[in-house]
Amino acid sequence: MSAQLGLGLAALGRPGYLNLGHAADFAQGRSVDDLRLRTHSLLDAAWKAGIRTFDAARSYGLAETFLGEWLARHPQRRLKLSIGSKWGYTYVANWQTDAEQHEVKDHSLATFGRQWPETLAALGGPPDLYLIHSVTSESPALADAALLSRLSDLAAQGVTVGLSVSGPEQAATIRAALALNGPFRAVQATWNVLEPSAGEALAEAHAAGWRVTTKEALANGRLSRRGQVTGLDALARDLGAAPDALALAAALARPWADVVLSGASTLSQLGSNLGARQWVGTDLSALNALREAPGAYWHARGALSWS
Repeated sequence: MSAQLGLGLAALGRPGYLNLGHAADFAQGRSVDDLRLRTHSLLDAAWKAGIRTFDAARSYGLAETFLGEWLARHPQRRLKLSIGSKWGYTYVANWQTDAEQHEVKDHSLATFGRQWPETLAALGGPPDLYLIHSVTSESPALADAALLSRLSDLAAQGVTVGLSVSGPEQAATIRAALALNGPFRAVQATWNVLEPSAGEALAEAHAAGWRVTTKEALANGRLSRRGQVTGLDALARDLGAAPDALALAAALARPWADVVLSGASTLSQLGSNLGARQWVGTDLSALNALREAPGAYWHARGALSWS
């Protein structure tokens, strides 16, 4: 059984993001009301298309608030949904796309203590999953006994606690979390045909009973038509498919994946992403040749501009 598509709100809850072509997607307006209407429209379309997992974070601008408002309008849907959010970054761009800094990272117990109540208030109740946002080898979170104890308390209340990971050492971070035998039961990681290096570690997490979510399956737009990746575009032409649909299908086909997040920020992008479902099971092995060295991939990602 293939993974299910989910919708991530990273590009919807704030006016600036680092996806290719993001500014053009929001040319008609980026006010709070503009983004609220857009987010609610995408959530409605995703619901109608059968998507039942939505992912936000404290640092995604007003994403939690927009999602919470939508949930309040449709209370009968809540039990059918899996709602995830993340803590550990604070949004500091003040709704400016050209801010010098968009988010500040802090994995301390104090930040968790501040952001958990904020998440509850924004969503109108607890999420099903609550993850430490973007844990890397430099993060102190996995060695912070007081924090891990508090996360264990949260898990005992019925919230699935986990971590998202990023950077070229994703696999090592996942394995370090697995070795703790602690509160974690979920992981969210970057996996795409350019950067598949976390795959084996994610399979280990799946085997341990963790919920595995894949993010950035389109590599921030590099694996869409905008990215003009020759090998992907050629296969898409041969199959009569959209490049993004094939890239997502490759992620959906991973046997260890539970959810693959679409990061769509327009209805047309979401519609194209949904086309991935028809290509799961297709031989996409030609895309294996697109793999990049992790260091090179993350260097290129770090050079993307917020717009």
